[in-house]
Amino acid sequence: MLPPEEILQKSITAGVNKLQKTLIAKMILGFIGGAMISLGFLAYVRVTASIPNDLASVKALVGGSVFPIGLIVILLAGGELATGNMMAVGSSFFSKKVSFLDYLNNLLIITLFNFIGAVFVAYFFGHVVGLTHVAPYSQQVIAIASGKTSATFLSSFVSGIGCNWLVGLAVWLSFGAKDSAGKILGIWFPIMIFVAVGFQHSIANCFIIPAAIFEGGSTWLAFIQNFIPVYLGNIVGGLVFVSGFYYLSYRK
Repeated sequence: MLPPEEILQKSITAGVNKLQKTLIAKMILGFIGGAMISLGFLAYVRVTASIPNDLASVKALVGGSVFPIGLIVILLAGGELATGNMMAVGSSFFSKKVSFLDYLNNLLIITLFNFIGAVFVAYFFGHVVGLTHVAPYSQQVIAIASGKTSATFLSSFVSGIGCNWLVGLAVWLSFGAKDSAGKILGIWFPIMIFVAVGFQHSIANCFIIPAAIFEGGSTWLAFIQNFIPVYLGNIVGGLVFVSGFYYLSYRK
């Protein structure tokens, strides 16, 4: 494992490299990122739907154990995820390698194509294939989405901070690992914990709430009202609590 000072430099370099990708690469990798996170959430739904609600802690642990596959694929095989970039490109911003406008532009493009990838999985793999269209999976999807959309603005915002603090740490640890096994372990546990705790991830919500919409259990207005505070919280969690804090602590 690399020391934090070296991880910071790798994060800065990674953030700059993300901005230097071509637009078509950002579009494709953003689509992959949204799809992979959604497949992890789809796996969560499939393995937890039949677990009784009075075993909620077991359900959270089982679901959390399969959810990390999405970020593992993104960071090892290739993909772009807005919440990860909030941290990585944030490191480049704090080191003055990129401007804040570059930061926002990258987030805009990646978020758009993360959303497209997430809705693709929700509609085609969930609704059309039927993986979220039949009981008990449809009820599970609607229940999860309802829990997210019923939260207040402040609750969603703070939950978004907690989520991306852990997602940013997962990306940070993957930068510090020297082999694939170390990267997988570094990614797995922070992601599993944020899912088990129940924090809100804006791109994951781009899958679960549209999936509920396709099953008649939510609305696009509810999605937007959820997405805005969660996304803003995710930015604070990744930009401030990970890249900001570590930059202030470990910059040369």
